[in-house]
Amino acid sequence: MTTPVPPSDQLVLSVDDGHVRTLTLNRPTRLNAFTSDSYQRLASLLNEAADDPAVLVVVLRGQGRAFCSGVDLEELSGERVEGGRRLGETFDELIDALAAFTKPLVAAVHGPAVGFGATILLHCDVVLVADDARLRFPFTSLGTAPEAASSVLLPALVGPQRAAELLFTSRWIDASEAVQYGLALSSSPRERLDAETAALAERIAQQPADAVASAKRLLRAERTDVVRAASLRERAEAGLMTATFGPPGSRGALR
Repeated sequence: MTTPVPPSDQLVLSVDDGHVRTLTLNRPTRLNAFTSDSYQRLASLLNEAADDPAVLVVVLRGQGRAFCSGVDLEELSGERVEGGRRLGETFDELIDALAAFTKPLVAAVHGPAVGFGATILLHCDVVLVADDARLRFPFTSLGTAPEAASSVLLPALVGPQRAAELLFTSRWIDASEAVQYGLALSSSPRERLDAETAALAERIAQQPADAVASAKRLLRAERTDVVRAASLRERAEAGLMTATFGPPGSRGALR
């Protein structure tokens, strides 16, 4: 039986607390797997936050027992060609929104973070994980190529040899490894994750906004062009993999 999909305006929830806006991925029955509608919804909310002078920090989190299980593989099946095309278009919109986002983006990760649930973290400025967090870059196991510019962002973050090992093996990474490798700043018990994330976001929001924006510009200088170029290369490689293995929708990312 098909799981009901929330209305598009409920796929990602937006709540403000002072100058901090929290965006919550909201498909818990599908482990917050992305669809084209949720790609579009998150991109729209990021663009709105970027344009709202009252928003100084954005927090990204997941509802339910997972942060995000990546793309909903049903949309990638061979029977949904048009859906797959729209998925690619809205995915590109979201990557552009992430690459261009000018305000601090903080992720709070619990449970599984797989595929795009992991690669989206490479676009966040600070990542905090719960002790039950598990990350995975599953692309080789799915017979496809890395995505979301992870082919350049991951080695820049963890080093080329560790990135190669993680991408080649598609293995799981636990919370302590995520911190050790630099994929996350710190790990905390699940019940304290939201409070610690809120405290960090509030500390950032208390700093002069122009100074924080300046720091982010310097930290991310020239990154937008790098992300776009890597995404084009990855898309071409993914096309080659689809020609070889077929659509990745038949292979599960949570093995």
